[in-house]
Amino acid sequence: MTTAPRPTSVGEAGSGGGSRTLPAGAARTAPGPGRRPRRRGSGEALSGYLFVAPAVVLFAVMGLYTVGYGFLLSFASWNGFTPHWTWVGLDNYADLLWRSPIYAPRVRSAGLNTLCVMIAVPVLTVMVSFPLAVLLNQARRTQAVLRSVFFLPYVTSGIAVFFAWQYILRPDGAVNLLLDGIGLGSLQQPQGWLGNPDTALPTLIVVTVWGAVPVSMLLYLTGLQTIDRSLLEAAQLDGAGWWRTNASVVWPLLRPITAIVVLLNLRDSLQGFQTFLVMTNGGPGDHTNVLGLEAYSLAFLKELRPTLGLAGALGWLLFAAALVLALINLRALRSKT
Repeated sequence: MTTAPRPTSVGEAGSGGGSRTLPAGAARTAPGPGRRPRRRGSGEALSGYLFVAPAVVLFAVMGLYTVGYGFLLSFASWNGFTPHWTWVGLDNYADLLWRSPIYAPRVRSAGLNTLCVMIAVPVLTVMVSFPLAVLLNQARRTQAVLRSVFFLPYVTSGIAVFFAWQYILRPDGAVNLLLDGIGLGSLQQPQGWLGNPDTALPTLIVVTVWGAVPVSMLLYLTGLQTIDRSLLEAAQLDGAGWWRTNASVVWPLLRPITAIVVLLNLRDSLQGFQTFLVMTNGGPGDHTNVLGLEAYSLAFLKELRPTLGLAGALGWLLFAAALVLALINLRALRSKT
């Protein structure tokens, strides 16, 4: 008697004659010949690429292209209107640093003013924002209100604030009137605080610090709220007072935040110039001229003279200085933490 061959089920054939057991219904869902399984991942990836494409294109045009264009421009002489550049190589850098009798003295004077701002603004910002954050951290009931009040200078429109400061610092402004009212009329400035060459730069430093304190204070306040309360209680049990606790316990714990505050203010002091442009435009004379304002002047305020290359070279010198300062700050932070 001959037995009919049994039909081979799906999954029985395998290497070496072994059999594999598939779940029930697997044979019905297996794709037949000529059918391809759906690839959901490719459709999702395409959707993701379409969503990020506008941002990538915008970054490529406004970021990479402009940076590369500005770098090439720093080696050329051009006024922005002629159809072709004049390639000058490193002459722009040499003219800015030492060779040109016109531009080199202005860059050195602006560099000295910038150095004063870079030293004074971070130091004063830390000296003001850290105590304010400590006091604000202890004001539990009114903390939200005070935080909004102290943060108000940062969210207020910069141009409006600068014009308000100009009005306050005028010869007949609020500062001179206040000094006269409290019996300190000898400290008044008849030319105004921005018109006197001796007080113009310190006054702008104070205005810059006033605008930088809100963010720095909030950074310190955030750090204070993350400190373990047991550390402060242990210091108090050891007999440390308020001043000793903040100086020996709180301040070292907030060293990374201090490094961030210093770095941000160094960057703004080195590259920012909006305050100086709106309030004094570098005057009186060149007593408040800074490097960022000098680069702006070379780029836009020289009529048809070919100084765009000089502006690009000065901008890249500022970028190199900011990069060096960031690396030094990062190295110092790593060595202390």
